[in-house]
Amino acid sequence: MSTATPASPNTLRDRMVDTIAAAHPLTAAVESALRSVPRHEFVPDATAEQAYADRAVTIKANPAGGLPLSCASVPSLVADMLVWLRAEPGDTVMEIGAGTGWNAALLAHLVGPDGKVVTLDIDEDVTAHARKTLDATGNTAVVVLTRDGALGAPEHGHPDRMIVTVGAWDIPAAWWEQLDPGARLVVPLSWRGQARCLGLERQGGRMVSDVVELCGFVPMLGQDGERTATIDADGLVALHFDADQSIDPAALLGVLGQPKAEVASGITVRGDESFDGVWLRLSATDPATCRIEADRAAVDSGLCKPAIPSRSPALAEGESLAYLTLTRRETEDGVRFELGAAGHGPAGQRLADRLCDEIRRWDTARDARPTVTLYPAGTTDEQIGSRYVIDKPSIRMAIAY
Repeated sequence: MSTATPASPNTLRDRMVDTIAAAHPLTAAVESALRSVPRHEFVPDATAEQAYADRAVTIKANPAGGLPLSCASVPSLVADMLVWLRAEPGDTVMEIGAGTGWNAALLAHLVGPDGKVVTLDIDEDVTAHARKTLDATGNTAVVVLTRDGALGAPEHGHPDRMIVTVGAWDIPAAWWEQLDPGARLVVPLSWRGQARCLGLERQGGRMVSDVVELCGFVPMLGQDGERTATIDADGLVALHFDADQSIDPAALLGVLGQPKAEVASGITVRGDESFDGVWLRLSATDPATCRIEADRAAVDSGLCKPAIPSRSPALAEGESLAYLTLTRRETEDGVRFELGAAGHGPAGQRLADRLCDEIRRWDTARDARPTVTLYPAGTTDEQIGSRYVIDKPSIRMAIAY
C-alpha cells in the first residue's frame, strides 16, 4: 500500500507547464497564463491528474458516438495557439467555441483588466458550463454568448484577435467583416481531408498565414462541406473529399478490386518521423487530393493498406485511385519505412506516379510550410495571381510554397 502524498493541483500544473515548455516555444506571457489559471477548476469531473495531463478532457459526450460535442483541448495545443494568437494587454479577443471556459480564462489573463474577452458557443449546455466555471474562478468580466459562432459578435466591436477552438471548414463572411486590417485570426481549417491550424493576419482584402501546423478539433456545427462515401461493396473503405471536387464515388465503387500498380518513391522515414508534409504538399498542388480511411478488416484482408489506415492522403480521378503506402525496409541504419503509392483503375499507375513525385519534392525540404492566403469569395483570378486555388463558399484559398 502506497503512503505517498498525492501531488497538489499547483504542483501538477507546474509540472504540466514545465513539460510543455521543454518542447514548445512559449512566450513569457503565455507561460505565466498557463501557470496562473487552474485548469482543474474548469473540468470538475476530472481528477487533478487528468486535468494536468497533456490530453483532451471531454465535457459533453456525443450520444451518437464518435467525437465528443465539446471538450477541453490538449494543453500543449492550447499553448501553441495562444502563442500564435499574439494577444497583448488591452486587446479585445473573440473566441469561437467556449469549451470549458479555461481558454477564455487564459485569454483574460493575457489581455489583462484593460482588455476584453468574448467567447461564443452554439450549445447552451457548453456556455452554461463556461459561465459557471469562469464566475467561480473570478473571471466574471468574460462575456459568454450562446449563438452560432459563424455570426461573430458585432455588438462587441471589432476584435484585435480571434481564436477558433472548433474545427472550421470555411471562414464565414461575418468574421471578415469583424476583423480589421492588422487583426489576427488563429483557426483550425480543413481542406482536402486534412486539418491545419493557421495563424493569419488580415492584410487589406486578404488574410495571410505565418503559421501552418497540423491539428485536430471537434468540427464546427453548420459547416458541411466535406463529403464521405464508401468505395467497396462491404463499406470498409471510405473517401473523404470536399464539395468543390469533381470526385464521383459511384465511379470508384469496386476500384480496389482492380489490378494494383505499386510504385516506390525511394524516400524513407524513421518510425518516429512524421510524413504529414506530403499530404500538405499534395493539397497545395493536386486537385485530386482527398483522404482514404480503411477499416481494420480491409487492411487485414489485403483489400487496402494505406500508410495510416484511418487517415492517409489519396488521389481520386474519374474511375481511378491512388493512395499513400508505407513499406518496412531493413537498412544498414536500422529499420526504415519507404513511402510509396498503390494505384487502381485505368489511370492508377499515373496517379501513383504523381503521388510519388510529390513525395520526392517533399523530401527536398521536409520542414517547409506553404503560405496560405485567404480571399473573400468573388475575388478574381487576376487579383489572386498564378497560384493554386481552392474554392469554398465564403473564401478562396491560395496555397503556395
